[in-house]
Amino acid sequence: MSNQPKRQRVQTERCNRMYAIIETGGKQYKVQDGDILYIEKLDVQPSEAVVFDKVLAVGKDDGVVVGSPTVAGATVTAKAIKNGKGKKITVFTYRPKKDYKRKMGHRQPYTKVEIETIQG
Repeated sequence: MSNQPKRQRVQTERCNRMYAIIETGGKQYKVQDGDILYIEKLDVQPSEAVVFDKVLAVGKDDGVVVGSPTVAGATVTAKAIKNGKGKKITVFTYRPKKDYKRKMGHRQPYTKVEIETIQG
């Protein structure tokens, strides 16, 4: 057994804040006020407001509200910081025994957003 001390879980103020689970771009994200996310590209300009109305759950001090499928009247507002492209990945396709090879690159577009408020 190692001589390293056991790690203790440190509670921060972040644990007690309101959170929401939103869906955008076919993915689900757990967000809180002030979080910065890289999400699938949205058609917005930088510093423009974005409203997410597909809120699947909202966690508060008094408990969790889970929607079926979404929470009625709940919204999350965010500010778009920038649009960009991710790092390049290499895609290499080939056909065995046929001397066919193709090398391509791909950069996934994204939108960087900062969560401002959670209503619900």
